[in-house]
Amino acid sequence: MGWLRPYSAFRCPFLLSLLLVVTFLPVASIAQTSTSASTGTFKFTGIDFPGGSRTRANGINDAGAIVGDYLDSANVRHGYLLIGGVFTSFDVPHATETRGLTITNSGVIGGTFLDSSSNRHSYLLQKGNFTTLDFPGAAATFLQGMNARSQIVGAYTDFAGHFHGFLLSEGDFTTIDFPGATDTIGGCINNQGQIVGAWGDASANTHGFVFSAGHFASFDDPKAFTTTQPSGISASREIVGFIDDDNGLLHGFILEGNNFTTVDFPGAVQTTAARVNAVGQIVGTYNLAGQHGFLAIPRASQAP
Repeated sequence: MGWLRPYSAFRCPFLLSLLLVVTFLPVASIAQTSTSASTGTFKFTGIDFPGGSRTRANGINDAGAIVGDYLDSANVRHGYLLIGGVFTSFDVPHATETRGLTITNSGVIGGTFLDSSSNRHSYLLQKGNFTTLDFPGAAATFLQGMNARSQIVGAYTDFAGHFHGFLLSEGDFTTIDFPGATDTIGGCINNQGQIVGAWGDASANTHGFVFSAGHFASFDDPKAFTTTQPSGISASREIVGFIDDDNGLLHGFILEGNNFTTVDFPGAVQTTAARVNAVGQIVGTYNLAGQHGFLAIPRASQAP
C-alpha cells in the first residue's frame, strides 16, 4: 500500500523479558563524517559508520546521542550508537539483523531484529541487557519510538499482512488504528503522550496523523504526491518525516505549527527525516553516491 512502512513497560505478561548480554564492538576511529553541507535553514553533517555501508541515522536524544544501523562487508546489518564522534556497534545475540531506531534521554535504545527464522521482533537495550518485545499474537512487531515515561509505540502485522499501530504503556498493549484505515503505523511518542504516525487509505495514499487525548487528527504536506509519513515528534510538537514527489522520490520535512519546511540534504537524490529532539536537531538518511545518515542542526541554534 503506497509508501507506508515502519521506519522498522515491562509488566506485560507477553513480553519476553530475556536479559541477553549485548555484544559491543568499540570502533577506534572517531571520524563521524566525510560530508557536510548547509542550507539557509540547517547545517547538515553526514554520518557514515567506519568501514560500513548504507548507514542510517534513525534516533537522537536531547543530549545529541544518535542511534542507527549500517551494513558490514558481508551485507549484515548492525546497530550503532554514536556519542561525541565515537561509534559503538551492537547486535541482538543470535540475530541475523539488528536495527537501531530510537534512544531516550536516559540512554535506553530500541529497535528491531530478525531471528534465525527471519521473523521480525523488537528489542530494548538498557545497561547492556536486551529485552525482546512482541505484540501478543502478531506476525511481526516493529518498535518505532518511546518516551521518558517508558511508553512505547510502533506497529505490528497480523497474519493477513496488515499493519496496526500499538501503544505499550504500564505493561499494557493497546492497538491504535486510524478510523477507516487499511493500515496504521505508530511512529513516535513525546513526553506529553502525543503520538504521530501514518495511515493508509483505500486508494493506496499515505497520510500523517497525531493521536492525542484519545483523538486523531490527520494531516498532509501540501507538497506530497501520495505520501505524508511522519516519524518523529518533539516535546514542543515539532514533527518530522518524509513525503514523496510526482517522480516517486522522497523528501524530508519538519512541521512547526501549521508550517511545513522541506529538509533535504543538499544535492541528495532522496532524503528522509527520522527524528527531532528538544533543541530542533534532526537525524535521517539521504541518498547520494550511496546511502548515508545525517545530522541537521538549525542555523538559529548555532553560535554566530
